[in-house]
Amino acid sequence: MDVPSWIWTLTAVGIVGLLLFDFFFHVRKAHVPTLREAAVWSALYVGVAVLFGLGVLVFGGGTAGGEYFAGYLTEKALSVDNLFVFLIIMGSFRVPREDQQKVLLFGIVFALVARTAFIFVGAGLINSFAWVFYLFGLVLILTAGNMLKSESSGEGHQGENIMVRLARKVVHTSEEYDGDKLFTTVDGKRVLTPMLLVMVAIGGTDILFALDSIPAIFGLTQNTFIVFTATAFSLLGLRQLFFLIEGLLDRLIYLSYGLAAILAFIGVKLVLHALHENNLPFVNGGEHVDVVEISTGLSLSVILGVLVVTVVASLVSKKGRAQTAIGNARRHATEYLDLGYTADLAERERIYAKLVQEREQIAALEEKYRPLLRDEPELTAMIERCEAQHAELSTR
Repeated sequence: MDVPSWIWTLTAVGIVGLLLFDFFFHVRKAHVPTLREAAVWSALYVGVAVLFGLGVLVFGGGTAGGEYFAGYLTEKALSVDNLFVFLIIMGSFRVPREDQQKVLLFGIVFALVARTAFIFVGAGLINSFAWVFYLFGLVLILTAGNMLKSESSGEGHQGENIMVRLARKVVHTSEEYDGDKLFTTVDGKRVLTPMLLVMVAIGGTDILFALDSIPAIFGLTQNTFIVFTATAFSLLGLRQLFFLIEGLLDRLIYLSYGLAAILAFIGVKLVLHALHENNLPFVNGGEHVDVVEISTGLSLSVILGVLVVTVVASLVSKKGRAQTAIGNARRHATEYLDLGYTADLAERERIYAKLVQEREQIAALEEKYRPLLRDEPELTAMIERCEAQHAELSTR
């Protein structure tokens, strides 16, 4: 599918326009988005992505349309997995609730810029060196293995990643936030705020994410326009999606297994394609290898099927419900006790109501799920402090 330069220009202008609209009409004024706001705008961005894909299908043909939707689904799933890490980063740095939107939008913009650079570098390498398919395939298979290893060891998304630890060591900031400002004045001296530290951590993490994201989509299509647009539209609306499903993130206990299966599948697809296009002298004498290549239709079916199975299995899992209640209770208790977390009284009331609901769910846990409740005395003490604090505020 040959794409004229004016289509590239219009698409780029449209994407930048959506980002500017998002900033000026939603993020510029610090606030906590309601569930309805997040749901409406998430649906709108998904709708825009689907309409664009239908345009690709109509004007580019069935193959191009299938490649776009396969790439969009894969990149969207990887983006949802990345939200786990964003949640950890913002919790680690105690980002005020009202300012989390701006941090997320910065992360999206940085990810889009970084991944666009990776896309054009990757396209240049593929056009010049066919052996790059071997490299991309190996990267995806190793990434899938690491995902499975992390899940089986119980590490998952816990803890701080290397970019967060590095940012803490390199960037020294003030103790408190000053709204969403990057600089503030302390004792007459101009100093950095933790907001800059958060953005450095988010930006660095986005670069790490691109290392598996870009090879994955190049495994589905080598058309640079489709790679770029599928990646861009998967990132747009990620901010709204975060506020819509953050309470369900711990519930998606099988998502990493599904993503590992998808990445491994695409990795094998890349290796098969590399064998078909082979020109390495030490492989079959530099001649192509007659292997079966995986079609776009099969790729789309496998990706969609794996995602549906893993998401449904996660949502109906009793273990997932238990893990969600425990994780959300710990997070909401921490947020409620942190008086600097939000100045919005309605938001604090919402957090407390959620905490009460989660406390009841934990109390009703079956015995076999009790081992999931690590540090139970500490969590119980936190919930009791929240109840005492709420009772005190209610009597004022």
